[in-house]
Amino acid sequence: MPKPVRTAVFPVAGRGTRFLPATKAVPKEMLPVVDKPLIQYAVEEAVAAGATRLVFITHSSKGAIESHFTQHGELECALADSGKQDILAVIQGILPAHISCDYVLQGEPLGLGHAVLCAKDVVGDEPFFVHLPDDLILSEHGCLSQLAQRYTQTDSSVVAVEVIPPEKTTSYGVAAVNDDYCMEEIVEKPQPEVAPSNLGVVGRYLLTPAIFEKLETTGRGSGGEIQLTDGIAALMADENVYAMPFDGVRYDCGEKFGYLKANIDFALERDDLADELRQHLASIV
Repeated sequence: MPKPVRTAVFPVAGRGTRFLPATKAVPKEMLPVVDKPLIQYAVEEAVAAGATRLVFITHSSKGAIESHFTQHGELECALADSGKQDILAVIQGILPAHISCDYVLQGEPLGLGHAVLCAKDVVGDEPFFVHLPDDLILSEHGCLSQLAQRYTQTDSSVVAVEVIPPEKTTSYGVAAVNDDYCMEEIVEKPQPEVAPSNLGVVGRYLLTPAIFEKLETTGRGSGGEIQLTDGIAALMADENVYAMPFDGVRYDCGEKFGYLKANIDFALERDDLADELRQHLASIV
């Protein structure tokens, strides 16, 4: 039987330059979609997939993330004293009691591969999730849970993919697969004319610990960074890696239009907001 996946890694050390000036003082992962920050959606998805240990690869300027997942006794007492039990329950439910958190500083943002490598000592010799909070996915069954299900069938690394427009290949890792979706090639940000397929990698991975050895010897690639895609390409020489189209709608919340769409669509899923929002949208369209 495959080892259980107990750990989720969240690379959150990036500067968030596409959302300046909002992210000058607020980490981009703390930007809310409706009333919940992106990083909380990420954590909830990981916990639902069975993760009990959360590893945040972070930066000294991102203290708000740790504060969000730390108990705030004064706030909880104030809510209790004012009779706001419903809000109190939400605050106390941000992080279940059985979940542990580790915070690892990434001194310099040297790429996603470097961020994942920073988690090596904490993760140890176990398979683990990697979740990029910028990629928010609306689905009935969380994307990490879908990866975990595929992992139990293959006992191999699994990477989430979706079909992308050909002109967008320079923004993605792009994978070529066989009929069983076992990867045959993966390339970071290829030009459209040399892209191996139209399957773009999105921000969800389930990786075996063998990836760490590969990342330790991965040089700087696209953009002068250590790319996780290059580490996965090296891993494929030793073991199978599978691509998995997922059920759900992905929102690129690292760019403004994707973030706006996410706020609208997630609000339309809310019983307390949907009717008024539909009326407002109908009045302006």
